[in-house]
Amino acid sequence: MLLSDKVRHISPSPTLSITAKANKMKAEGINIIGFGAGEPDFDTPLNIKEAAKKAIDKGFTKYTPTAGIKELKEAICAKFKKDNNLEYAPDEVLVSCGAKHSIFNIVLALCGEGDEVILPSPYWVSYPEMVKVAGAKSVILNTTQETKFKITPEQLKNAINQKTKLLILNSPSNPTGMVYSEQELKEISKIVLKAGIYCLADEIYEKVIYDENHISIASLGSEMKQKTIVVNGVSKAYSMTGWRIGYCAGPKEIIQAMSNLQDHSTSNPTSIAQAASVEALTGSQDDLSKMVAEFKERRDFMVNRVNAIKGLHTLKPQGAFYCWINISSILNKSINNKKISNSLELTDVLLQAAHVAVVPGGVFGDDNYIRLSYATSMGNIVEGLNRIENFISKIN
Repeated sequence: MLLSDKVRHISPSPTLSITAKANKMKAEGINIIGFGAGEPDFDTPLNIKEAAKKAIDKGFTKYTPTAGIKELKEAICAKFKKDNNLEYAPDEVLVSCGAKHSIFNIVLALCGEGDEVILPSPYWVSYPEMVKVAGAKSVILNTTQETKFKITPEQLKNAINQKTKLLILNSPSNPTGMVYSEQELKEISKIVLKAGIYCLADEIYEKVIYDENHISIASLGSEMKQKTIVVNGVSKAYSMTGWRIGYCAGPKEIIQAMSNLQDHSTSNPTSIAQAASVEALTGSQDDLSKMVAEFKERRDFMVNRVNAIKGLHTLKPQGAFYCWINISSILNKSINNKKISNSLELTDVLLQAAHVAVVPGGVFGDDNYIRLSYATSMGNIVEGLNRIENFISKIN
């Protein structure tokens, strides 16, 4: 079978493949502690589930407009106004089948052969693959602990040229959990506006934030708003990953182009999930507050525990539910006569020997790290980190 060049060059999702391997071992009766999850471990709030049931009972099970139902788009506009001081009209909003779908639509609508897309590294694993599908080229800007894994204005200036079309900015970040401050975003916005490029602001973890205030780069003036497409969704904030509802807002002509693309790919997102998402955005936020408080407790424990393990180090994440852990001091060492040369090898041997599933940093653009999610119970966190410490103590 001869596959297209675009499909042949796309890599499978490493986070999903690691989860699949861990699940296979679980099915074989092995007690696996999983730190790979990119989703909250809480149930979807009851009021949201009830809204979905009512939608089914009312027969709200047919096609909807491709771009989303009126009620949901209005709820999204109200959310942007309340949370981000951003005013959008419903025709500047597109509802898609998850925030990943929104990002995919944006990249395809804006980028083509010969274009360049700037990606700060570490990056979410799907960004470079989406750029590949569009036929564009990823320009990777490597960051360090010293800058808290955030790009500097100088880096951004030096990366922009006539081919640059788009900057993808993820705050709070997956995998690092870092959050760009208002001042940092102002510096970035000046460069974006001077260069005349677009910014895709991936803000899916906006509500899962701890010690910082979330600032949307699109809120830094009308000019920046016209150069920004903001992406968000209900999956992380309301534990609705399987409901597949994401949304974005931006200039009307770009949103219309994306809607046209969606017309001929997925059509509308699920009607029932859209009805539930209206309730998520407009109903009680009590469950969200409780979830974030629990994540904060887990974060604080994990950070302190990891930093007490010889050979590991992590910064305290400001948002999301991941710890980005430096493993550089244990690379090129051995355990059970097996040399650990990179993050993937460490991940494999950790799963086999300690029965702990983590995600290798190499898939996010930096092999000196692994990602641990604390979207799991405190009991699992305690046991899993005990296993990791025991495992690392045997490395020589």
